[in-house]
Amino acid sequence: MTRQQNINQKVLLALLVLVPLLVVIITFILPDDSITFIAEWRRDLSEGFGRSRQISSSKPSGGSCSSQKRCPGDHISFFIHSGAANVMAPKICIQNKMVLGSVINNAGYGINIVVLNGKTGEVIKIGHFDMYFGEVKPLLELLKSIENGSIVLMASYDDPSTKLNEDVRKLIAELGSSEIKSLGFRDNWVFVGGKGAAVKSNFEKIMKNDNAKNKYDNWPELIELQGCIPKYLE
Repeated sequence: MTRQQNINQKVLLALLVLVPLLVVIITFILPDDSITFIAEWRRDLSEGFGRSRQISSSKPSGGSCSSQKRCPGDHISFFIHSGAANVMAPKICIQNKMVLGSVINNAGYGINIVVLNGKTGEVIKIGHFDMYFGEVKPLLELLKSIENGSIVLMASYDDPSTKLNEDVRKLIAELGSSEIKSLGFRDNWVFVGGKGAAVKSNFEKIMKNDNAKNKYDNWPELIELQGCIPKYLE
């Protein structure tokens, strides 16, 4: 055996040891959010063209379901974050339990919605509505079906506004949103409101899509919101 053949054999043996080790590290040592981010990124690559797929190499933080807020017994705790670009889906947690997110495979592009029973905190409805390729009618029908006393949580992912019409914006404004009228293409937005509250919600954040300020190339930075929602009292 020549010296070069001997070197090649050693390199091959090293690779046979290192590759399985890397698989173990990725599977068992990386945080769940990192694995989720990788899975979402691979899915986006496989979907091909249709939307711009450019994204910064920096990984956004997905946060945790553990709320920092200690809520009184007559309140419901929540944690919510928007999507990050078109790579990381939004997350909505109620009482430290995830009810919407990529991990449980019920989040999607556009506007993501969770509707709660305002008295008990029980989840009534969950949905996501693609406002770029989808239709606005299903979103309109869901909003019309929300009953008085319900709590409504919303989070954007990729683009929440292209298909929005005035009827939908009006219904979301009636839930207490101040920002829905100005929500634009690829803005990041999170909101918590209520049907029949008749007041503007304090639980709302928006990050405007601005190429001069965007963190993820063509998308603004991920935003988070957490707090305590008072239970509905008749």
